[in-house]
Amino acid sequence: MYRVWNFLTNYSLLLIIGAVTALFWANTNPEQYHNFVEFVIWDHAPIGHYHHGHRTLTLHYLVNDVLMALFFAIAAKEVWEAVILKNGSLRGKKAATPLFATAGGMFGPIAVYLGLAAMLGSDTYSAVANGWAIPTATDIAFSYLVGRLVFGAGHPAVRFLLLLAIADDAVGLIILAVFYPSGDLAPVWLLLSLFSAVGVYVLFNWLPRRMDKGNQARPKSTWVRKTLNFWPYLLAACASWYGFMMSGLHPALGLLPIVPTIPHADRAFGIFSEAETHLTDLLNKIEHALKSPVEIILFFFGLLNAGVEFSSIGDATWLVLAGLIIGKPIGILAFGWFAAVPLRLGIPEGMRIVDLIVIGFVAAIGFTVSLFVASVAFDAGPVQDAAKMGALFSFAAAIISLIAGVLFRVKKVHL
Repeated sequence: MYRVWNFLTNYSLLLIIGAVTALFWANTNPEQYHNFVEFVIWDHAPIGHYHHGHRTLTLHYLVNDVLMALFFAIAAKEVWEAVILKNGSLRGKKAATPLFATAGGMFGPIAVYLGLAAMLGSDTYSAVANGWAIPTATDIAFSYLVGRLVFGAGHPAVRFLLLLAIADDAVGLIILAVFYPSGDLAPVWLLLSLFSAVGVYVLFNWLPRRMDKGNQARPKSTWVRKTLNFWPYLLAACASWYGFMMSGLHPALGLLPIVPTIPHADRAFGIFSEAETHLTDLLNKIEHALKSPVEIILFFFGLLNAGVEFSSIGDATWLVLAGLIIGKPIGILAFGWFAAVPLRLGIPEGMRIVDLIVIGFVAAIGFTVSLFVASVAFDAGPVQDAAKMGALFSFAAAIISLIAGVLFRVKKVHL
């Protein structure tokens, strides 16, 4: 239990504290809370929300659109490793069934959310339809934590769940970019992001290695690594972020093009592994240097986004919750079974088909990413607040997962 608590304090506790504080504040002094959220840091700023012919940098924009880019960069790093490395978890046949299950874990919630919304009538459907992606999200950190509690750290279902959550994040990033632009689209600005990524890769990654070819001492690469360190990539990241903001795509995704350009080791253990801290490549060093700042950022993200008045509970609350708690398990079970049995792709040794139901409940914890999607899917107001409440209520999936683990007789496997 100590190891579980240690994991919670390392990755999730500040986010929970921020969310609980926000709920208490919004329900005791809502006016003060909302004034805090929309506090203007800089009017007529070079970055920020664009309205009335100028940009305004608010506290909410600083956290959601600027600082959360670091959170999504870490998520992108995990996805990149899983896809590109020789032994990456999203490569080859071993990833086939989890990827099918991931698809089910997205189509299931969408079908339940939109289906129930249609049953509630055309007015309700029109009001909530744009939130279809909210219940597709899976919170990697909380799902991983609950998965370890339900299955035990050594159970193959935990690795299956982590792979599913990473793949879910990858698709979620694409959904955010394609379906939820932050303003009028101006795609030409994406050339700034493209040139930044290509330029920093060629000049500070590929070229030094090319010049060192045949020289085991690698003087050029060593000079770049020791003297310039992360600075070229930081400048490229700023330029890429600005390109995303000006293009109309959500700027929180602005660092994604830079992540693949950073020098990387030929192996990875995942951010939740202690062994990862012993890798000395630049990408891993940057990720672990960002770990504590991102925890603080997640505290403010919870504080600025989870402040929903309980009176705002509405149709969107129950639709998001139903999408997650009903749609996720059904979708993951159906698609996972189809891949494992009719397609004969199989499931990891030590797992049972029925474990897919339990995994589905664990993956139904949307929280962080669901809150984020709710904040961009709807304008500020009662529908957004109701949807956010559904994302917060998805914590109930943790309790359901523990009960399901008992009912389906999951045998815990400890390391």
